Amino acid sequence: MVNINISLTEEAYRFLKTLKGKDKSFSDVVIEMKENECNRKGSKEAIMKFFGCLKDKNIDWDEKEKGMKKFREGFNKNLRERRNDRARH
Repeated sequence: MVNINISLTEEAYRFLKTLKGKDKSFSDVVIEMKENECNRKGSKEAIMKFFGCLKDKNIDWDEKEKGMKKFREGFNKNLRERRNDRARH
């Protein structure tokens, strides 16, 4: 195992020391922080877990896109009609 020395501010050192406790090393704390970041909702790593998951599902993406466009158009039309109804009352 290779050891590397780093410099920390006193504030950063105290913070890591509180996370470390007596049963962990500073390296353990840093690795845990890295793993927690990777599992955070919306992180690049969390999103990348899903890359390619739909490639073999025989989904017609052009048809999906047309359906979404039709839905948005209907939604926007409904929204305009409601606004117009409110303006009249």
